[in-house]
Amino acid sequence: MDVVLMLLVITILGVISKNATVWIAGVGLLALRLWPGNQPLAWTEQYGLKIGVIILTMGVLAPIALGKIPWSLLVNTMKSAAGLAAIVVGVLVAYLGGRGATLLTNQPTIVTGLMIGTILGVALFRGVPVGPLIAAGILSLFTQFLRG
Repeated sequence: MDVVLMLLVITILGVISKNATVWIAGVGLLALRLWPGNQPLAWTEQYGLKIGVIILTMGVLAPIALGKIPWSLLVNTMKSAAGLAAIVVGVLVAYLGGRGATLLTNQPTIVTGLMIGTILGVALFRGVPVGPLIAAGILSLFTQFLRG
């Protein structure tokens, strides 16, 4: 299937599922694909994930920067069972994300399956498309387990 057609399908799936993140990404990649030369698209491939994670982290930390979450609340949260569980889950997710990034770098063809799964999860279950790195991390653990 032609690359432009695949990007159109992703964009249409984003529109159908009413997920702006997917259709905006599809339109953006279509624009970069149709741009003369591949330099902007190559730059996006090289730095897009890092920049996206930085922006996502800034969004999560913005309430702290705005003063909406005082230091005392952060400390008290870390003393609760839910806060400690959140720390453990955060460590696990960061670990899985790291494994996922490595897997996607070493085996870029796996992206197809992960993206189809992510798009289906967004379209059918009203999910949010931030899971490919974690999914790749889980896949990495699963394949390592199967290999023994």
